Amino acid sequence: MNTKMTKIGVLVSGGGTNLQALIDAQERGELGNGKITLVIASKPDVYALERAKNHAIEAKVLARKEYDSIAAYSKALADTLEAAEIDLVVLAGFLTIIDEQVYERFPNRILNVHPALIPSFCGKGFYGLHVHEAALEKGVRVSGATVHIVTPECDAGPIVLQKAVEVRQDDTPETLQKRIMTEAEWKILPRAVRLFCDGKIEVKENKVYIKGESS
Repeated sequence: MNTKMTKIGVLVSGGGTNLQALIDAQERGELGNGKITLVIASKPDVYALERAKNHAIEAKVLARKEYDSIAAYSKALADTLEAAEIDLVVLAGFLTIIDEQVYERFPNRILNVHPALIPSFCGKGFYGLHVHEAALEKGVRVSGATVHIVTPECDAGPIVLQKAVEVRQDDTPETLQKRIMTEAEWKILPRAVRLFCDGKIEVKENKVYIKGESS
């Protein structure tokens, strides 16, 4: 088991509800050796920055609009994370496109939470309410959330954890989004972060194996 503190950097673009779930888990002692030491927002004035400030976590704005290309932004982001000695990067509602520079400098060290059961309703264009609109249009009986390791191909990295959530006949995209957040995202994201911080995640041939667990 990892005994060294794992520094966590959380990337956000909006309200930061998943960031708050991580902060709450940290304050309950549920992130193991992990500690959120940096929050980076891709836009100024988002509420996620207030959440960080309210819990005395260092926060920075790295505004996408201030960079003339994805490559320039990605380099600045990777440089900022490395300068802060971040061990684990968590995408928590981070909607800005980044390139392989970030993935190559943090191999198997970037986690993302997606509001569906990958490989359903994922990939390009599937973000926010679009995911839930597609699920309801298809008439699925269950949806849920997935935490996966980020790779250059959108939503295609090794799956760490998944949790299913019932889809109800009277659901709207908004009600389904809320249920998936509360029943799945906010539960499995902190758990996946803890597994990483405790040194229990092993990646082999694009699959995640959790040490000490049979399932």
